[in-house]
Amino acid sequence: MKRTRMITGIFFSSLLMCLSNVVWAQSAAEKGLEIAREADRRDQGWVDSTADMKMILRNKRGDESVRLLRSKGLEVIEDGDQSIIVFDQPADVRGTALLTYSHKTGPDDQWLYLPALKRVKRIASSNKSGPFMGSEFAFEDMGAQEVEQYTYKYLRDESCNELTCFVIERYPTDENSGYSKQIAWIDQQEYRIYKVEYYDRKDSLLKTLTLSKFYKYLDKFWRAHDNFMMNHQTGKSTRLLLANFKFDIGLDKADFSQNSLKRAQ
Repeated sequence: MKRTRMITGIFFSSLLMCLSNVVWAQSAAEKGLEIAREADRRDQGWVDSTADMKMILRNKRGDESVRLLRSKGLEVIEDGDQSIIVFDQPADVRGTALLTYSHKTGPDDQWLYLPALKRVKRIASSNKSGPFMGSEFAFEDMGAQEVEQYTYKYLRDESCNELTCFVIERYPTDENSGYSKQIAWIDQQEYRIYKVEYYDRKDSLLKTLTLSKFYKYLDKFWRAHDNFMMNHQTGKSTRLLLANFKFDIGLDKADFSQNSLKRAQ
């Protein structure tokens, strides 16, 4: 009888431990999703925007090349946001333009206009993990990063940039993503993303995006003016410097068509 009670007690304790771990895992997933949703909610309502961009490419030896770009974006409430990025300099890439339709479910749609060929090329889902115009940003990094494109897990709270940040893991739902997971640092006061670590399909750290020089627009929308992507596996980096943000300037879906790519230069 005594032995039976002991065995029963051990079994009951083990069961409680297993149930406890399941509850913890669920709450971590729910909290991670809640943080992502709140960050998204706080950035809703910007309608449309434009900005100037400077891209600085740096190789492993420290050699740099500079490209000038401009971007425009359109908020699409019923689906993911839309954007166009156009290269202005140097001459060999001038007029090259990327159109992205982000989606809440399913892979993003992307088209690249190549002025030398005078045609629009669709980016296949299987190629979106490739580098965008030789930079350390992948094509999939250029979309709007909709909440529904990931599942989440809260990891911990951690100090970052003299603030307290949530640290969450997010896992891409797109099977063609080049990442197994991403770890994001989001400040608890304004819900701005300060850093993202990207892990390749072998679950090794591939690169880190660091965001800084935040400015607030329309008394609501925070934008990082410095986006620095470091590739730890190649030693290369890309810095995107943004300036001259403008909001609610009257853009509509007609400004984000494949035909508009050819008129973007």
